[in-house]
Amino acid sequence: MTALEGLKVVDLSRVLGGPFCAQILGDHGARVIKLEGPAGDETRTWGPPFKDDMASYFAGINRNKDAICVDLSRPQGREVLFRLLEDADVLIENFKTGTLERWGMGYREVLAERFPRLIHCRITGYGDSGPLGGVAGYDAAVQAISGLMSINGTPEDPPTRLGVPIVDVSTGLNATIGILLALAERTRSGRGQQIEATLFDCALASLYPHSINTLFTGRPPQRSGNGHPNIAPYDSYATRTEPIFLAVGNNGQFSRMCEAVGRPDLPADPRFVTNATRAVHRFELRKELESAFSAFDAASLFEKLIAIDVPCGVIHNVVEALAHPHTSHRQMIAEVDGHRSVASPIKLSRTPASYRSRPQQIGEATVRVLEEAGLDAETIEKLLAAGIVHQADATAPEGPAR
Repeated sequence: MTALEGLKVVDLSRVLGGPFCAQILGDHGARVIKLEGPAGDETRTWGPPFKDDMASYFAGINRNKDAICVDLSRPQGREVLFRLLEDADVLIENFKTGTLERWGMGYREVLAERFPRLIHCRITGYGDSGPLGGVAGYDAAVQAISGLMSINGTPEDPPTRLGVPIVDVSTGLNATIGILLALAERTRSGRGQQIEATLFDCALASLYPHSINTLFTGRPPQRSGNGHPNIAPYDSYATRTEPIFLAVGNNGQFSRMCEAVGRPDLPADPRFVTNATRAVHRFELRKELESAFSAFDAASLFEKLIAIDVPCGVIHNVVEALAHPHTSHRQMIAEVDGHRSVASPIKLSRTPASYRSRPQQIGEATVRVLEEAGLDAETIEKLLAAGIVHQADATAPEGPAR
């Protein structure tokens, strides 16, 4: 039993935000139909690395989905989509603003009337109105315009893109939250609604605490490298070996840490008595701490500090993080049919996530999905012959569907 068993999702989205949202729903039991055009989701080509002719970028966010290929630019293809929506609960798409409307499939004009229980999740860069309405949105560009890039990096270096597509990921998460909220409301009203998740809005919401600091002061934040704008010590610090990251959030943690490294005098120093004074004198504090830390290697200091409940971490690379024993203990690597990817971080006690199918080739499940939707063999054969839909061999290499 899974939390979303019985939920049907039609995923028209591509790249990251929408597919990530749909995979979350699929991991928790929703039946997800990923509908692509003949060229396929462009992330199928975003490599290397590739494995079994599939790009890792695509494979990481498209498990637990039935992949079908339908040409929505043609009226017959849109009729296929309407057939799939007859019993669907959720439609996810991230087409350029106006595309569905141009195809005669706008939510207000058509979908809400024809499918009153349907929840339509639209993901865009900036929304469909306002000074940037309709502008295409990409993660790094939105990091720049939203201010996220301005706070990342060191004071002496130019603004730097975050090393992960945080805007796309947070938009996928917020889209998922919106869908679940709409599903909960539908149990009362019996009606669907439209959800709008934009990269721009989600980027601004991710700026915490810099956004609220600026609303308080009116001043733009300065880049502080690994340091926190409000807390000290909250940064990476040199040891005898590699650096260690401290995340010390209160006076008790600070006092225990100082005692452990042989500097019990520091908490009484007027510069370091409170977090506020430590934040003001963060550079003097760094000098004192790194002098004390020079007697320790990072791994042993980490063990010493976590034993007394001082938050910290040795800085691992991604190979080390994925191979960490705690990663295994938390069951954070999912495997299905030989495909390994990062598992769902959402742990439900009675209805946990499940991993039922690996990412599929373009159009791998087309015929089966259309049969399940009630189309007869003759109709499906005509759609295949006309190039409206495509069926791929599960063993075929990646590329445009045939």
